[in-house]
Amino acid sequence: GTASESTLVALLGAKAKKLQEVKAEHPEWDEHTIIGKLVGYCSDQAHSSVERAGLLGGIKLRSVKSENNRLRGDALEKAIEKDLADGLIPFYAVVTLGTTNSCAFDRLDECGVVGNKHNVWIHVDAAYAGSAFICPEYRHYMKGMERADSFNFNPHKWMLVNFDCSAMWLKDPSWVVNAFNVDPLYLKHDMQGSAPDYRHWQIPLGRRFRALKLWFVLRLYGVENLQAHIRRHCNFAKQFGDLCVADSRFELAAEVNMGLVCFRLK
Repeated sequence: GTASESTLVALLGAKAKKLQEVKAEHPEWDEHTIIGKLVGYCSDQAHSSVERAGLLGGIKLRSVKSENNRLRGDALEKAIEKDLADGLIPFYAVVTLGTTNSCAFDRLDECGVVGNKHNVWIHVDAAYAGSAFICPEYRHYMKGMERADSFNFNPHKWMLVNFDCSAMWLKDPSWVVNAFNVDPLYLKHDMQGSAPDYRHWQIPLGRRFRALKLWFVLRLYGVENLQAHIRRHCNFAKQFGDLCVADSRFELAAEVNMGLVCFRLK
């Protein structure tokens, strides 16, 4: 449906995974004790939907101070080490590629290493900028992607697909499936197990056929036309940024990234 839903789904999958791991280590702890100790992380530049996912998931989320609008690995490491020292259980971190405020890119290559080291689920939110990764020249922003546990971007934002259409990838879907799987008799069918049953991958049971409109866009435009569309927008932003710099009345408030120009009157 949306990137907000993906962030929540990934958080709930990460929560189920950590619960199982901690129960195996501490069978004497009940579920409420464990949940009370869980803590997640995001940059102070992360979208408000990340904080909302924490509220809906009943989990404490830490806002980690960014450096030049980017979340760095050492800041995440310090936050995790402090919480471990306080007896808390780090379990989830959101790394944003293309923040809402300035289209900044968190250092996934650094944060992914820290997350893997501490067994923290790394969710990559690339809601807007993810579409640009179809262009090879922007893929360097994805450095460290192999360390992520989940990844989301919105074809309905920048890939000519009408709302709503959000693409989510999971390294191991079983954690999300097991977290959501309630299978009463009236939902059972003869073909169970022959294909992914996506009602177990999301919050609602019902599901729209979003893949169809995405398929039509891919078929109609093809990769070269979609790349040209993205590049044209990025060039517009660069041109507009240059005009702001050349005009003594204006200044840039942040680096021009992708199709976003943050500018202001001097």
